[in-house]
Amino acid sequence: MRFTRSLAAGLAAVAALGVGWATLVFAQVLVPYGAPISLDQAKKAVAAATAEARKNNLGMAVAVVDTGGALVSFERMDNTQTGSIKVAIQKAQSAAAFRRATKVFEDTLASGGGLRILALPGAVPIEGGVPIVVEGRIVGAIGASGGTAQQDGLIATAGLAAVR
Repeated sequence: MRFTRSLAAGLAAVAALGVGWATLVFAQVLVPYGAPISLDQAKKAVAAATAEARKNNLGMAVAVVDTGGALVSFERMDNTQTGSIKVAIQKAQSAAAFRRATKVFEDTLASGGGLRILALPGAVPIEGGVPIVVEGRIVGAIGASGGTAQQDGLIATAGLAAVR
């Protein structure tokens, strides 16, 4: 009963945001949260991401958070701008909280139909944050910052591949 009321309230809120937004939300709701990512998994993701960054001669900050957005593992490579520390963590937290890659927010905003995204607390509309899905469940997320949005996405995706 409580779940039904919560679901009804959520559906009403989604409907108020518009059909395009509803499509994004419903596409992601099907992926449930699982047990939080382990420290070993998080370290593997960070190691793979930083290895890819080195291979591409990029200085990156890479963060892995659990399903609740708490930091599990982090690394800032030498000569990476200090602003990238918070951005990497926030990208990971956004991907975990909203169960979608931050690129979805970026693309929606860029298409002109997503100004409402700017009002979502914690939503980061810049590529580089990706949920980590293991055995069909979100266990956390990885965020990368230090390059262009596309480079950040490449590095985050490399870290993600090490955990799947």
